Amino acid sequence: MAAIFELKQLAKYAWQQDRKPQTLYLFEQISAEVLQPQCIALIGASGQGKSTLLRTLALLESPDEGDILYKGTSFRSQDIRWWRQQVCYVPQQAIMLPGSVEDNLRTVSRLHGEPYEEELATRLLEDAMFDGLDMTKQAKDLSGGEKQRIALIRSLMLRPKVLLLDEVTASLDSVSARAVEQMLLQWHIHEGTTLIWITHDLEQASRTSNRIWFMSGGTLLEDRLTADFFNQPATEAGRQFVRFRNRGEEQ
Repeated sequence: MAAIFELKQLAKYAWQQDRKPQTLYLFEQISAEVLQPQCIALIGASGQGKSTLLRTLALLESPDEGDILYKGTSFRSQDIRWWRQQVCYVPQQAIMLPGSVEDNLRTVSRLHGEPYEEELATRLLEDAMFDGLDMTKQAKDLSGGEKQRIALIRSLMLRPKVLLLDEVTASLDSVSARAVEQMLLQWHIHEGTTLIWITHDLEQASRTSNRIWFMSGGTLLEDRLTADFFNQPATEAGRQFVRFRNRGEEQ
């Protein structure tokens, strides 16, 4: 079976100001295959390069080594705007465009010359607990959690095939976070979108994923089924991470 999405020996240098690479990498030797639509939790301690990896997969940063393939074709032979429509990154700190909430949601159709799917926008707003939201409200005046949800919906309007999520529920209350989780899982089921989701909440990782990518030592140290990883990590670094994270969440 051909992979939907494939990472081959990806690496990103830590650059000095003179653009000469240091001996250390932000991450290196990262390889993985996604053969069918999956929900993948990308976890690991801070400083392992998780966000940089997602930004690299979306070509917001260029890999210094290795390759990324979508349906067997390297990013090097694809139009970058087309790639970012298929492989879409949603940052933790939401960026609102000038104008109203509706202006932000219509951005996708304007950029790609496609009809605005008003019914889809309405459904996603309801799923994200935005009943009664004033669509004429200036996006810059939304709360942090509201901006995060609008940015996510704006990305879903692209109908990407791979959605890269960088702690997208970090600023949400528990009820809103659960609503977003359910919205994304339903989207995955109905649209066949692969979700790759950075989270520091191991309970969330367990709820929302069927596969774990665990980063440690600047690389992808474990690529396991979620249940297998949490039941028995294969590496000492994985065991320590789960043990200390669980201990911290209990306190």
